[in-house]
Amino acid sequence: MTHALTRAALGAALMLAASGALAADKLKVGFMLPYSGTFAALGNAIENGFKLYVAEQGGKLGGREIEYFKVDDESNPSKAAENANRLIKRDQVDVLIGTVHSGVAMALAKAAKDADTTLIVTNAGANAITGPLCGPGIFRTSFTNWQPAYAMGPVAKARGHKTAVTITWKYAAGDEAIGGFKEGFEQAGGKVVKELSLPFPNVEFQSLLTEIAALKPDMVFTFFAGGGAVKFVQDYHAAGLDKTIPLYGSGFLTDGTLQAQGASAQGLLTTLHYADGLNTPRDNAFRADYSKAYGAQPDVYAVQGYDAAQLMQSGLSAVQGDFTKKADFRQAMRGATVDSPRGAFTLSTAGNPVQDIYLRRVDGLENKVVEVAVRKLADPARGCKL
Repeated sequence: MTHALTRAALGAALMLAASGALAADKLKVGFMLPYSGTFAALGNAIENGFKLYVAEQGGKLGGREIEYFKVDDESNPSKAAENANRLIKRDQVDVLIGTVHSGVAMALAKAAKDADTTLIVTNAGANAITGPLCGPGIFRTSFTNWQPAYAMGPVAKARGHKTAVTITWKYAAGDEAIGGFKEGFEQAGGKVVKELSLPFPNVEFQSLLTEIAALKPDMVFTFFAGGGAVKFVQDYHAAGLDKTIPLYGSGFLTDGTLQAQGASAQGLLTTLHYADGLNTPRDNAFRADYSKAYGAQPDVYAVQGYDAAQLMQSGLSAVQGDFTKKADFRQAMRGATVDSPRGAFTLSTAGNPVQDIYLRRVDGLENKVVEVAVRKLADPARGCKL
């Protein structure tokens, strides 16, 4: 009897010690983001958004303190595998957060999948990440390149446009965005008459603008981001094309770029999963908290980082912070409803947000919501086998 009690007491003590050790162990989160170059501001916004949500939870997720590790991926696909393995193998992070550039994210997803490390993609829209590269540990809190671009197709047709020319950089994100728009526009009865492109990150647009003027389409749809988006919008306006051929874009054309684009961007219509002026209690609180913490207004990149932390919280709460229950953690994340500033969203089987896409109009320094272009749009996840 005494021995049985002693064993029971010992077992209870060991369980308490183990749970104490679990609570004491910090969860390792690895940021693989651009902290230099063209996309540096985007990387910082993603990190800020993630840390804001953690701060709101008292510095913990699922009762676990967080230890951060950071690698500047420099938006360089040739360094992506090496950088990913610095976090996976050297730092032995539990969860990877990243990145912006689609080419880098493809290599990051492959490395994460090979190592069975959970990855939450916080921007890069490469369709393949939740397509052929999908896996139990691959999640996204952003979008596929197909989603916002597809949503502009029926919007443009409804506005009376029958023909379109598209223009982008010749790289994965551009190709996929143009493919999405073309699918949506032509399903609605429109016709893409010419697809123009130039090498990334070339910004010498003049010859292509001359070609657009000669083709005289009803509209132009474009995918550019960052510095390229600034230059293209300015050049399009300077050429006078916006007076006769309306310009539309995937939302990155005018997100984080309006200060630099100035008057040339006013009135532009874009589609994206976030907008200014949503005026919901959730978004208003998020914007106020972000502004107070960082002295700046949040953008779509900050929202995507914030929601990555929310998604992690869903998984960790389900396993009570016990990250050894990796399968249960992932299952809970895949079944979560994320109470995002953009509006609540769920995840598809492939791990991509099923979300509203907004039509926005540039007004001053804001991308103001006009309407919901497509409700609860799910990416088709072509090639995903889970």
